[in-house]
Amino acid sequence: MSHNVSPSALRRILRIVLLGLGVLGVASALFVIRRPLMMSAPRCMAGSWHGCYDTFNGVVLMTLVAVPLAVLVAWALAARRHAAGAGSAWAWRKSLAEVGMVHGTVPFLWLTMMPGLAPGVAPRRVSLVPLRDLVTMGAGGIIGNLLVFAALGFFAPMRLAWAASVPRILALGAGCSVLVEVAQYVLWLDRVSSVDDVLVNATGALLAGLASRRWWRTRAETPSDRPGPVPAPVG
Repeated sequence: MSHNVSPSALRRILRIVLLGLGVLGVASALFVIRRPLMMSAPRCMAGSWHGCYDTFNGVVLMTLVAVPLAVLVAWALAARRHAAGAGSAWAWRKSLAEVGMVHGTVPFLWLTMMPGLAPGVAPRRVSLVPLRDLVTMGAGGIIGNLLVFAALGFFAPMRLAWAASVPRILALGAGCSVLVEVAQYVLWLDRVSSVDDVLVNATGALLAGLASRRWWRTRAETPSDRPGPVPAPVG
């Protein structure tokens, strides 16, 4: 009996294993953070601003709760594009990328723009020495900064052909991060505008982009991608 396995079968097995590991990783992460998230649940369910939308746990909880709504919006956009004549795969990829960029980025931007303890009072602080603030960030801070533009890095090259390259994803993440750090300084939010935040944010965008490399959009739309011609009225 032959024990040879075709390359296509190996790829399918690998994809299934990676998908399983991904699901297991997400489930494990949710299990670990379930208690902190549930601490904010009563205030969030009551619609209270304080204790929900001004806390990390509350924002993350509401982001997870809104996932089904985000999927529904993506489905509606894809259905509309498909009804207009676009290819089903193209319509789904485009819609998921658009919704994913917004849903995965806006909550983290909200968190980065939260004021500190003394906004408008404490001196503005800028840190331009690379790698100096990494020690004080801690593991949680580094992970959080990696995730700020991860969704943008993951979905942007799937939606935009011009973003489908390593240097451009890195530049996109760094550019958006610089804008955030400048906004923190100008708005006097009692937060440190640090070059290390930019470095880690850009690295997170790049790593996420590499994870979606298989689905990068590296070409312009083809006639099969675009909506078909509208049929002329009869009579």
